[in-house]
Amino acid sequence: MKKPLLITLLVLAVLLLIPAVSFIRWAFQEKKPVDVVILDKTVPTLDRLGHRSFTYILTNGRYVRGEKDGSYSAKKDYYGFEPLRPVREKQFRKKDFRLTELIDLAENNDAMYYTDTYGVFFNDWYQGIKKTRRSRKLYGGLNNNDYLLMVEMKKRDKLVLLEYNTFDYPTAGLERFKTEELLGIASKGWMGQYYKSLDTTSQHGVPSWMPAMYRKQYREPWTFTRAGVVLLKENGIIVLEEGMHLESSLPAIITGATEAERFGLPEKVTFTNSFDIIDPGQNNVISEFVLNTTSAGDTLLAANDLKAVFPAVIQEPLAQRTYYFSGDFANNDIPFWTARIKNIQKSAKALLYSDNQDDPRRFFWLYYKPLITSIFSEYQAGGGGK
Repeated sequence: MKKPLLITLLVLAVLLLIPAVSFIRWAFQEKKPVDVVILDKTVPTLDRLGHRSFTYILTNGRYVRGEKDGSYSAKKDYYGFEPLRPVREKQFRKKDFRLTELIDLAENNDAMYYTDTYGVFFNDWYQGIKKTRRSRKLYGGLNNNDYLLMVEMKKRDKLVLLEYNTFDYPTAGLERFKTEELLGIASKGWMGQYYKSLDTTSQHGVPSWMPAMYRKQYREPWTFTRAGVVLLKENGIIVLEEGMHLESSLPAIITGATEAERFGLPEKVTFTNSFDIIDPGQNNVISEFVLNTTSAGDTLLAANDLKAVFPAVIQEPLAQRTYYFSGDFANNDIPFWTARIKNIQKSAKALLYSDNQDDPRRFFWLYYKPLITSIFSEYQAGGGGK
């Protein structure tokens, strides 16, 4: 055999051997039984991005369902909106909590995570329909049974994780009020989103209904073209453009040194998904969102009773087993096949994200995955779980 061919075969063998060994090491790790109720009502496609990265973390950490002793499935192990095959027929199923199930769910599960309660709307489900800000709801919003399960889980000191849009539109006013009261927080009613371009003609631009909403409110034309952040309320819009209102357009999540060490987090990471603005009340603030505003940006925010710094992650201060994430944290497009590789975190930097501070993939690997892992580890170390 020629030497170059032999070298090539050896290199290929090593490349195949490394992931095989890593998989074997993952498979023989000690399993950690934990039963988690996952709720995701926003699943307009089969990729299930709204909760897939959370099940990735459970799988990679060798967390398994207590009774079945198997890894979590993003396809099967959740409640909410379930698209059915074939997708072209646009059929779906609603998997809701029944009132008669709530006590058993609270007794038999260790944790719950509401990754998204927004829902699926006509324009999301039937592709090709002209987009508007809102269309007819097919399914979504936090309902009374969702709220009651939270109550029962908290009564039992179980781990409760809630995320962006838990109590905002389209959740009804009563459920929103009760949920805010249960969590000890108050929503400001504003949500935000970073855009690479505020130009509606750009591939990464804002949706076409935003300029119309802006013109209606301000009686001015939409002239924004750079990167920026758009904040939305029921009948209000604020546009923060890089160069005018923002020194840097990317929102950042800042964590103090003590909490960064406790949860294994970086002191700063950028964030490109949606977020909401809340008043944390008496809750512990683990991390904060920071908009890098100019004086013009501060003035614009102040005119709407807002500030450039607001909570990103809060924790209930007594039992410390209830968390609210003020961003769409679980929505990350991660190659799921890597979940079954031990120590994937070590090679992720070379393969799955870069050193570029503006790389949005850094959020999952540097912040979200360590945060969830630390929360579950701390919970089980404190006597929670199986």
